[in-house]
Amino acid sequence: MAKSDVIAKPRPRVAWRKSGGQVSLPEVHRTVVVPGTASFWRKLIAFSGPGFLVAVGYMDPGNWATDLAGGAKFGYALLSVIMISNLMAILLQHLCIKLGVATGRDLAQACRDHYSTPMVWFLWIICEMAIAACDLAEVVGSAIGLQLLLGIPLVWGCIITASDVLLVLYLQTKGFRYIEAIVIALITIIGGCFVAEIIFSGPTLGGILAGFVPGPRIVANQEMLYISIGILGATVMPHNLYLHSSIVQTRKFEQTPFGRREAIRFATIDSTLALMFALFINAAILVVSAAVFHWSGHQEVAAIQDAYQLLSPLLGVGVASILFAVALLASGQNSTLTGTLAGQIVMEGFLNFRITPWLRRLITRLIAVVPAVLVISIFGEGKTTELLIASQVCLSMQLGFAVWPLMRFTNEKAKMGEFANQLWIKIFGWTTAGIIIVLNVKLLLDTFLPSSILKSLYRSLGLPLPT
Repeated sequence: MAKSDVIAKPRPRVAWRKSGGQVSLPEVHRTVVVPGTASFWRKLIAFSGPGFLVAVGYMDPGNWATDLAGGAKFGYALLSVIMISNLMAILLQHLCIKLGVATGRDLAQACRDHYSTPMVWFLWIICEMAIAACDLAEVVGSAIGLQLLLGIPLVWGCIITASDVLLVLYLQTKGFRYIEAIVIALITIIGGCFVAEIIFSGPTLGGILAGFVPGPRIVANQEMLYISIGILGATVMPHNLYLHSSIVQTRKFEQTPFGRREAIRFATIDSTLALMFALFINAAILVVSAAVFHWSGHQEVAAIQDAYQLLSPLLGVGVASILFAVALLASGQNSTLTGTLAGQIVMEGFLNFRITPWLRRLITRLIAVVPAVLVISIFGEGKTTELLIASQVCLSMQLGFAVWPLMRFTNEKAKMGEFANQLWIKIFGWTTAGIIIVLNVKLLLDTFLPSSILKSLYRSLGLPLPT
């Protein structure tokens, strides 16, 4: 047969450019057994846990400043922004679950196996910067909590907070369920503290319900819009996307289409419930701030220390400030626990490279603690709020580089098979990604561009100037 008569068959589309390496978090991979014939509730309990580790990132100290400022300045009006950002988070975390379950890769491994080596190194470096920034907010938040409760100087508080490395190392040797248990316990403490704060502050139910209804004045009022961007930009943490796609693989479920479909369903229920609890915490911070500060003439309260000093005097309840500080300390310490796991996942996933866990976590902590100690030592303790804001700006720089690959991978049938995103998920997913990226770009421009250039840019686009 002549060569011209041979019909060339199209090659099957290759899902990944590189073969997969080691599994994600190998020391705890598939260590939590899911009973195959158990009831719905027993299976749900078996899958419950990872969602709460992820939810920690949505209530870390970096979110407190924006929630406090939003409540103090505008009452309950920005509750709708918190709700919308939480719905975005639920969708993105669902996509992380699908990626981890369907491909057996976390997001970092997926990037490594898809992109070229220079792009992988670029993504790894900016992701490490984002984790360091997130750790910085968590370390400073915990240090502020220790200072408010025990009077410990912030510098020493930062150093003490770094000791969580030892706790994570110990808990991982006992089993992943122990890490989940301590995280859920700390989340419960945070929730209990804010239930008490809401009771003490006595907010109006009608005002709260009205606050969850979006209104045009959020866009029309530039100061309100700016704080809204801060809330949206600080809510979805890039390291959570890497974290969730990894820890969902700690469950030992059936490696069949039915088993994977069931795992996605139960893990999504776990994640959604946990993120709704995070919505309650963020909303509670804003509600308490609105009820206590907005109508009492303290509308400029934004710093965590100021809120602590004013809560008890304004409410007439001595324990109110103490509970606020306890919740802050629990929030910061909780976030550092999950941050160390995210750091390990990112380094191992992008580089397919393992180092001793204690050394990896020590490096992560030093990257966070050293800048905090230096800034506080040089500029004084009054700069902690600026330090928290700077960490959130740094986080926003990386977010688009995590959301874009997540959407791309979960949309591809060659990679996901039958679990590839349906059309409606693609539409909502890309819309969410677009909103997050645009808002974070705006936040970066407003932060770094000189005012003269910024004014020219806004005028050329026909946009009102930010206040």
